[in-house]
Amino acid sequence: MILVTGATGKVGRQAVVQLLDAGVSVRALVRNPETAALPAGVEVVRGDLTDAASVEAAVRGVDAVFLVWPLTTADAAPAVIAAAEKHARRIVYLSAFGVPDDDTVEAEEGIIGFHTAIERAIRATDLEWTMLRAGGFAANTLGWADQVRQHGAVRAAHAKATRSLIHEADIAAVAVRALTTDELLGATPHLTGPEALTQEEQVRAIGEVLGKDVVFEELGEEAAAAELEAQGIPSFYALAIVQAHGQMVDEPETASPAVAEITGRARTYREWVADHAADFS
Repeated sequence: MILVTGATGKVGRQAVVQLLDAGVSVRALVRNPETAALPAGVEVVRGDLTDAASVEAAVRGVDAVFLVWPLTTADAAPAVIAAAEKHARRIVYLSAFGVPDDDTVEAEEGIIGFHTAIERAIRATDLEWTMLRAGGFAANTLGWADQVRQHGAVRAAHAKATRSLIHEADIAAVAVRALTTDELLGATPHLTGPEALTQEEQVRAIGEVLGKDVVFEELGEEAAAAELEAQGIPSFYALAIVQAHGQMVDEPETASPAVAEITGRARTYREWVADHAADFS
């Protein structure tokens, strides 16, 4: 039995489906079972990662945990990890590229900071572990969907920012391998898509898949951050995301071969767009 947290999110849902397809028993921790809409055969349990009692109940009787962390701080993580250590033998954590291997390095603030804190807490346990250090998610470009539908344009900063975005199905495929085999014990694979594209090229790919003209309209950083805030992203993270994209103009992300090496294939950004075409239409 494997417990999946964040089971209604893009990566978690993919992990649930792929584990079921592999013949594995799955328990899903969700806030609202009535609206989870998970496949038949999944044991759906109500809970929240900030509610230690619900996590303790959910982790009883499981062999492994796929920990997807939807929160913006690590404050609730110690109780979750303690429950996992008490009942399970293995944990696979969806972390982020940039977490330092050296535990003496001071953790950054922000996204990398809380991932670092959670990784270190897991390493301090007796659990078997794998840290999936993913780069940028292709799904983050769903934030462009309204603009694509309404205007046939994406307004953002740094057209030449280059990323190797990963399909959520590929993250899940690596997670399934880590949960169900011993091949990735103690590993920290860097997970990306198989190609690096500028934001302008990503937008062009969306248009080509949809069969319509979609253009990239360059904004300044403050205006781009405001666009992200309008989507519900906190101001601190919005500006940090825009500034990080600025760094990727001069220091482009590169594609890691890890996904293909582990699973046998890696999906392209165009494949991701095709899988989500309805979201942009």
